[in-house]
Amino acid sequence: MAVKTPLKWAGSKARLMPELRKHLPEGKRLVEPFAGSCAVMMNTDYDEYLIADVNPDLVQVYKSMAYHTDALLSELDALFSAGALGDAESRAIFFYAVRDNFNLSGKSHGEESVAAAAQFIYLNRHCFNGLCRYNKRGFFNVPFGKYKKPYFPEKEILAFADKAKRATFITAHYSETLNLLRESGDVVYCDPPYLTESQNFTAYHERGFNHMDQGRLARRLRRLAEKGVPVVASNSDLPVVHNLYAGFDRVQVNAPRSVGAAAGSQKMASELIIKSPAISAVRLNQP
Repeated sequence: MAVKTPLKWAGSKARLMPELRKHLPEGKRLVEPFAGSCAVMMNTDYDEYLIADVNPDLVQVYKSMAYHTDALLSELDALFSAGALGDAESRAIFFYAVRDNFNLSGKSHGEESVAAAAQFIYLNRHCFNGLCRYNKRGFFNVPFGKYKKPYFPEKEILAFADKAKRATFITAHYSETLNLLRESGDVVYCDPPYLTESQNFTAYHERGFNHMDQGRLARRLRRLAEKGVPVVASNSDLPVVHNLYAGFDRVQVNAPRSVGAAAGSQKMASELIIKSPAISAVRLNQP
């Protein structure tokens, strides 16, 4: 069984970890420029982790879970308790009040704001399908999810805090993160927003991630692989992705494509695990 993460996350690798773990090579430090829910960190056993994401709200959550665990759980318990009161309309009103407060004041407190981190987790657990989406002004805009009893992820937050003792968390563009690679011992795993059939990239941040971005990432990973850096990436199983990563080893896997939906509505989609040719399929010890 995969270790679950505190956040629901579109494209989470939690349920794919038994297969993905086979393709992650041994090394001292795992470097993740697109960390998302941190499912890969939580389900591997490297000595160190460099965990990065371009979304400052998300990194704020990482740091609060890691360094202010008790305060975060207290804030989160208050939000979950207040959000459970009254009828469905009352719960929706509370949700939108939290969302407005998060958008208008939560981000102004900087990366050490425990209150804003708690609001993000509350929104993630109560919004429609656990999505993370922003409008052009950078405001979180996912609607209320109408769940009867959203799950309070206390156990998962405590597990994250324990694993985070090995990690460094930064808000950074993937290119900045890759500039921090060491000469040896680092393994790179990239899980960018995926290319879709319409050739649009799914965005989890207001900056988005377009076709040019994906091409730049592929070229950067190719240069790293040519230098002998172990590189693994995930993306959609589409012809354009095969072309971008021509010369890399590519493994097709089936992955679920739902977040927080009923089990009967879950769909499977083919995606790729992409590896630099020098990487052999070495199973990393499970955590």
